[in-house]
Amino acid sequence: MKALLLVALFLIPVPLAAMDTVPGAQDMALISEADVVIVGETHDNPAHHAVQAQIVAALAAPALVVEMLTQDEATDLAADPQSYAAAWEDAGWPDYEMYRPIFTASDARIFGAAVPREVARATYTDGVAAHFDGDLAAFGLDHPLPDDEQALRLDLQFAAHCETMPRDMMGGMIEVQRLRDATLAKVTLGAIDATGGPVVIITGNGHARSDWGVPAYLRRLRPDLKVVTIGQAEDGQAPEGGFDLLYDAPSVERPDPCASLK
Repeated sequence: MKALLLVALFLIPVPLAAMDTVPGAQDMALISEADVVIVGETHDNPAHHAVQAQIVAALAAPALVVEMLTQDEATDLAADPQSYAAAWEDAGWPDYEMYRPIFTASDARIFGAAVPREVARATYTDGVAAHFDGDLAAFGLDHPLPDDEQALRLDLQFAAHCETMPRDMMGGMIEVQRLRDATLAKVTLGAIDATGGPVVIITGNGHARSDWGVPAYLRRLRPDLKVVTIGQAEDGQAPEGGFDLLYDAPSVERPDPCASLK
């Protein structure tokens, strides 16, 4: 969990011109036409979650796919969202009160897309092909990443871990990231089949990026789907990867994530 948060916080920023802080009418019109809306976040920024709740409420989609929950956890949360705080915080995510309005903003059926910790640990060692519960070839997980993409991902992971860990340890983290992206896409397609869509995905900016995150898997598997990707910046600095829409918010005060690694 801490490693994931570091990745979310340390993706190389791209300075942008002034951005809106919330979706306007034109953006909502684009969002309302989508089959899948992927709304990124920095996990500990409450303004990002407020935008997610606004979109979920306005779209009133029948399905909500959540990176942070397994399906069993999603079922428990849906049964009693007001009382789920303790279980949520035991899992290590930031304050539940930032997320609860997202889960209660509509009557959407909640689909959990989290990779269990024990599976993530095994994937770090064994690789994504050994642990993805789906069609490896269809998802493109039956072969390594292209060399240029692998190199860039290694650079990002190295920076995300404060350049304190050996680069040869980063490959396993990339395999876990591929597993998480593919699992989010697989659950999303299942949610469309179960509800007819549209679907809203709540996830970190790194999974929402258009170039190799969840959208890349959806394009590969269902090119007919209209997918809108939304990134959320801090202090005018947007994460890399490309997004259809970007919103900005002030950063939050947080401790130096590299302090414990030095």
